[in-house]
Amino acid sequence: MYSTRASRRVAAPPSAVYRALLNPSAVARWRVPYGMTGEVHVFEAREGGAFRVSLTYGAHTPDGAGKSGARTDTYHGHFVELVPDERVVESVEFESDDPALTGTMTLTTLLVPLPDGTEVRVLHENVPDAVPAADNETGLRMALDRLAALVEDGSGSPRASA
Repeated sequence: MYSTRASRRVAAPPSAVYRALLNPSAVARWRVPYGMTGEVHVFEAREGGAFRVSLTYGAHTPDGAGKSGARTDTYHGHFVELVPDERVVESVEFESDDPALTGTMTLTTLLVPLPDGTEVRVLHENVPDAVPAADNETGLRMALDRLAALVEDGSGSPRASA
């Protein structure tokens, strides 16, 4: 097991970022690495509330192998802590038959106010060693780019400068 950290400055206030963290339609758009699409199956945005999300590789990523199915990663969990405009803590597990991918991970997102927006800091703890650390970090950074695009201009797609 290992941990991954990533952060990104976002030109939007903490309240806008927090709303995107807890909106299932927004999560389906931003918490997705490039080359994948997201589908939110369950999403109860409250402490103790459950969620279930699938990320599926697109046709243009023919070598994409899923953890839960041939081309899909599905995970579920619950919200451990929600502090409005400050912090979201999630308990997350992959849905997989592979014992190397089992175990509960913790995903903590901190929102630090800045004069011109928010610094979003993410800590992903207890990631199974079977998930390559570089891939996990890259996917996390891609998701943060999409989050920034979503809350900065509403597009949900990274700008050319991102």
